[in-house]
Amino acid sequence: MLTTLHVSPATETDIIELVTLVNSAYRGEASQQGWTTEAHLLGGQRTDDDNLREMLAPENATILLARTPAGTIVGCVYLQHLPDALYLGMLSVAPDKQALGIGKQLLQAGENQARQLGLPVVRMTVISVRHELLAWYERHGYQRTGETVAFPTDPRFGLPRQPLDLLVMEKAVGL
Repeated sequence: MLTTLHVSPATETDIIELVTLVNSAYRGEASQQGWTTEAHLLGGQRTDDDNLREMLAPENATILLARTPAGTIVGCVYLQHLPDALYLGMLSVAPDKQALGIGKQLLQAGENQARQLGLPVVRMTVISVRHELLAWYERHGYQRTGETVAFPTDPRFGLPRQPLDLLVMEKAVGL
């Protein structure tokens, strides 16, 4: 476990590094070094500069970064304050740094932010056929709600190689 990580909000100056991190965690050859790859499910990129700028634009949204003491970004998570929950998405860890506890630390940082905002629930969506990822979230207290959401069909962010939908998961974080 990397215990000396610094977690802080992303800024505009982090976008280029973030694009590289997120795409390497989910798509392409580099992603296949880790267990979070979606390359077998989707072709193309996971995100781009414009998408990240759009995600960071609302006042109720942030991307938290996990940095090493040397300043290298090794993980991130997107958080958005909704009326009834904190939405958590795009949890990404560099493929060569996976299984070191970085994802867990970012998940806990999101849950802590929900408590600080007075939100009782953290909500996320996960591709329904990502069984290992669903199991990982369940081990961390997230439960399937039974709700599904259509998979987004924006060709900028990958074309599905099979029909996909998203499962909604939630965790009560207490206040």
